[in-house]
Amino acid sequence: VEPRYFELAEMDLAHWQKVAAEKYPHGLPKPFSSDPTQWLFNGHPAGADQPLHVAVARLLGYQWPRQTGSSFPDCPALGPDGLEKLADDDGIVPINPVRGEPAADERVVALLRDAYKSAGITFDHSMIGKLISESGSNCSSLGEWLLTDFFEQHCKLFHHRPFLWHIWDGRKDGFNVLVNYHLLAAAGDGGRQLLEKLTYAYLKDWIDRQHAGVKNGDAGAEARLAAAVKLQKELIKIIDGEAPYDIFVRWKPMSEQAVGWHPDINDGVRMNFRPFLLAEDVGKKGAGILRMKPNIKWDKDRGKEPERPKKNFPWFWSCDPEANPTHETDFTGGREFTGERWNEVHYTLAVKKAAREAESHSAVGKVVRS
Repeated sequence: VEPRYFELAEMDLAHWQKVAAEKYPHGLPKPFSSDPTQWLFNGHPAGADQPLHVAVARLLGYQWPRQTGSSFPDCPALGPDGLEKLADDDGIVPINPVRGEPAADERVVALLRDAYKSAGITFDHSMIGKLISESGSNCSSLGEWLLTDFFEQHCKLFHHRPFLWHIWDGRKDGFNVLVNYHLLAAAGDGGRQLLEKLTYAYLKDWIDRQHAGVKNGDAGAEARLAAAVKLQKELIKIIDGEAPYDIFVRWKPMSEQAVGWHPDINDGVRMNFRPFLLAEDVGKKGAGILRMKPNIKWDKDRGKEPERPKKNFPWFWSCDPEANPTHETDFTGGREFTGERWNEVHYTLAVKKAAREAESHSAVGKVVRS
């Protein structure tokens, strides 16, 4: 396009000023969105495009940007709306009752009732079926929707970057929980501690109940126990983070790669999702211990990296895990820098710890020399 080309287009300014004055006699309306995928959204289920999804998110303690202090032009930050008191205290919500917590569907209904009441709308149980249908589901109850359709809809709604995860043992009558990913990826040891709580408190409570059920001769208890124990083993592997249950972030040097479950939320859900999806499948193929597999993959990304030192970034040096499977784990780098953006590589704890120790010694040496 030539410079100043658009100045050749005719524009009847007076006409459009008249149209604007007729359509917006009081000026442009304030920005507003009822779409929960937008930053301007106020985080309230009543009036939202997807009330059920917003209610579940609020139950798990999620809040939208304006609720956490962010403001935008003509969209100020929002104060509490009263639903905070109904949010779960740790971001782990069992779909079936566990550890004395009520079933998730009961808690969602309680939150919806308060939300609609605060908006001046009388909420009755008959509205649940309508909301389920409007979400695009054929489920006959809220409990069934949470168990079978919620996570898949959530993934699609938020463009396959889910912030609420459905972790399960592969059985509809088994252990099923919804977890706030932002809390699972909390800074420091916060995320690891939450995953440990899920594994050794919530899941253990369920396992103990199945043990008791086996002793009492309860139907299905043995199968539920076996599935739960298998899930616990997979979660422990994720906590430990030994390959292939490791987190790998290609833009970070080896010395900064996570050791065990210590995710960096700024690396994105795609990177941090990997251990859960690569765990042994309990349900759908490729979904690991999640209810379904989001449209996420870790093959080679487009583009190439600027040159990086082989010591810190060996995966950028002649790495090709597709052509050579030996490059998938603990690849030490080839002869040439190629800069290919591979993501499906793994590093063992021993290699990561050695890199951290070497980096620490190097830093100490620099201080001594200075």
